[in-house]
Amino acid sequence: MTDAPAQEIETREVKPAILNGLRLKCPRCGKGKLLHSYVKVNDSCSNCGLDLTPQRADDGPAYLTILIVGHILGFALHIAFTQWRPEPLELALVMSVLAVGSALALLPRMKGLIVGYQWAKRMHGF
Repeated sequence: MTDAPAQEIETREVKPAILNGLRLKCPRCGKGKLLHSYVKVNDSCSNCGLDLTPQRADDGPAYLTILIVGHILGFALHIAFTQWRPEPLELALVMSVLAVGSALALLPRMKGLIVGYQWAKRMHGF
């Protein structure tokens, strides 16, 4: 067994870190920008100086985005088809636009969520 470290490890709350990530802000201070160039993570927070280079979100944000958009639009497709009976081409065009728009809006937020969670749980070098 090892002795307790000389300096106490700071407590990182998961919920605020995730909420800050969803707002595309630094998981620690909630003020600095987390992303630039749509989904590229900044090297460090402009406000508190948190080093963000060790983060590795990989395919997690894309997977979560597809999961959420697919479930929501799957139900929307079913409801639209059974309630209003639009023309197939019309339904396909509307659902395609909704799917692409939703995915583009949700992807950076899912990346922020994963980076915030990783930071709070001290994963991937944080």
